[in-house]
Amino acid sequence: MKLGDIVCFDALVADLKAKTRDTAIAELVAALAQSGKLGKADAAKISKAVVQREREASTGIGKGVAVPHVKHADVPEVVAAVGRSAKGVDFSSLDKQPVFTVILLLSPVGNADRHLQAMEAIFHHLQKDDFRRFIRQAATTEAMKEVILDAERSGT
Repeated sequence: MKLGDIVCFDALVADLKAKTRDTAIAELVAALAQSGKLGKADAAKISKAVVQREREASTGIGKGVAVPHVKHADVPEVVAAVGRSAKGVDFSSLDKQPVFTVILLLSPVGNADRHLQAMEAIFHHLQKDDFRRFIRQAATTEAMKEVILDAERSGT
């Protein structure tokens, strides 16, 4: 599975307005809802579920990145939104540093394999310093999309 297969390019947020973890999550869920990727799902319910999952264990993995995720019965398909914060958001990250790139992953409850494949695709790219740096520097949604597509083309 490729990152471009799960990222909703209509739900890229190049300038997150959020100042907190919970509002960053809500902003990305709202972007997915606006793009039509949540179907009839209630965005507020989905946001609440992601925040609840985040309270169990932070998905701030360090190096300026967080990958909040949840499996939810109302989510119709595996889908991701990507947000970029110029100022950084406190995600209680492992390295205690602010998060500048948030990749939100939502999955239906019934497809654990696809959820794991999506997580693998996300982490494959996040392990690479260049990908993290370029996505953090991408100041527009078009630039963010290009970073994702270029990473896939180059195999990095």
